[in-house]
Amino acid sequence: MSFLYPLVLVAAVLVTGAAIYGYVTLQRRRSAALSAAGFGTLAGGGVRRHLPYALLLAALPVMLIGLARPQAEVSVPRVSGTVLLAFDISNSMTAADVSPSRISAAQTAAAGFVEEQPDTVDVGVLVFGDQALLTQAPTADHAAAVAAIERVKASGGTSLGQAILVGLGTITGKPVALPEEGGAAPDLGYWPSATIVVFSDGEETGGPDVEAAAELAAAAGVRIQTVGVGTAQGGTVEVDGFQLGTALDESLLTAIAQVTGGTYHEAGDANTLADTTKSIDLRLTTEKEPLELTAPFAAAALLLLTLGGFLSTRWHGRIV
Repeated sequence: MSFLYPLVLVAAVLVTGAAIYGYVTLQRRRSAALSAAGFGTLAGGGVRRHLPYALLLAALPVMLIGLARPQAEVSVPRVSGTVLLAFDISNSMTAADVSPSRISAAQTAAAGFVEEQPDTVDVGVLVFGDQALLTQAPTADHAAAVAAIERVKASGGTSLGQAILVGLGTITGKPVALPEEGGAAPDLGYWPSATIVVFSDGEETGGPDVEAAAELAAAAGVRIQTVGVGTAQGGTVEVDGFQLGTALDESLLTAIAQVTGGTYHEAGDANTLADTTKSIDLRLTTEKEPLELTAPFAAAALLLLTLGGFLSTRWHGRIV
């Protein structure tokens, strides 16, 4: 327990000590006067005589402690931390097997997801094709995150591994790369309040090993949630004048999520995808927050005063 005004505690000790000393002195003088007058049997008194005054005296330090503004730290559960939204912007995301297109559906769902997050969650946005780029650093300004989502445009190939590495770099604040063969994995620390949410069709075209990158995330305590954008039946996209077939690869997206303790979320059209993001599991953390205890101390002092006054009136016909 801490106190906002600790000097009041010194005053509480002095004032309470003075009040007790005054009461004891007064009772001794009273007893001496009664004995001198021949009423020695009335001098000592008993519980009825002293209890009301003891209660009134006890209220004094309790009230003064309340004036010192006592505070205690309590653990408050809350959804907090960092959520990094990773958007696949490869050419395959222009396919229309999800209406109006995979990338548009992902944007709609992600924007809705951001708007539902509490202020305690910082949201960042990165985009990835052949390479990955952070377009909005994690921020409590959710409008800025939504604006970054709305700027997403499709082009290039797909490197899920690169997306995860850049995401980890954003979370840890330092560049992250896979170790060379036989080398030790980098120590990234432990970041259990961070989550990466990947929106992709799962069609990997190259780059760092995606499952190795997911294992790095798992070792750092970062959970990856994956949202599949597309359908198993797939669709076609036009790239450099050629028509290319593309379909959702759920197996890869599921494997990435499972390595980190996350979950793969299925999605069909824009509405279904928006509903899917509502089920994404953010981490519940606890934070220490000061809880002021002035009110309980004031209530206790009032109770003691009331009880002392009641007993004094009932037993002695007066409050003091």
